[in-house]
Amino acid sequence: MLIAPNAKEATTLTYLMLRKAVGGIAVLLPFALAIPWWLLRDHALQSSISDYYYTGMRNLFVGSLCAIAMFLLCCRGFDWKDELAGMFSALCALGVAFFPTTPVSPSAFQREVGWAHYAFAALLFLTLAYFCLILFKMTATNRTVTSRKLQRNRVYTVCGWVILASILAIAATKIFGLKYSILGLGPVFCFESTSLLAFGTAWLTKGETFLKDEVAQPPSAPLGQP
Repeated sequence: MLIAPNAKEATTLTYLMLRKAVGGIAVLLPFALAIPWWLLRDHALQSSISDYYYTGMRNLFVGSLCAIAMFLLCCRGFDWKDELAGMFSALCALGVAFFPTTPVSPSAFQREVGWAHYAFAALLFLTLAYFCLILFKMTATNRTVTSRKLQRNRVYTVCGWVILASILAIAATKIFGLKYSILGLGPVFCFESTSLLAFGTAWLTKGETFLKDEVAQPPSAPLGQP
């Protein structure tokens, strides 16, 4: 006979599902955009993930960012820092979606919109790095720091620094106009993908897809706690 979980357990399961959804979309997005377009357009690839806005993959690009924003808004925390980070990152994700990157031959207005896109993208990834390096590594007062928790913290640390390093690499590529490819892929696309993979891995870990505690403990807090 199945026993319905109490309200607290149901809430915890909901938050875990939301975290997994955020992480899953982030990890899959670069592949979901690039591979179909590569197959449909005779191996043509865009120089950045944001450039897919100007292709037939636009709806997938915008829809995925809107879904991430919605899930970030739903993952509410007990602490005001959790609430603020969740709402701010959701706003930035929507900004990235609805303020497209600068096209190949931009008008003056499109150039201004492109700068807004870059600003929203940078703020989004900085906030996601903050999640990894600060919020995700906190431990609730009613919980014991397990060996798995320490392992998760190491994952969060690596993911956070990977995101920051990728931001710096993208900035350097843009500022200095670097022209090179990585396995045929543009550097901006590669570093954006690296950021998304790190972001997604951290949220999948937070959602207990990886490194789940082996011993049952009290339910975790929505965001800032483990």
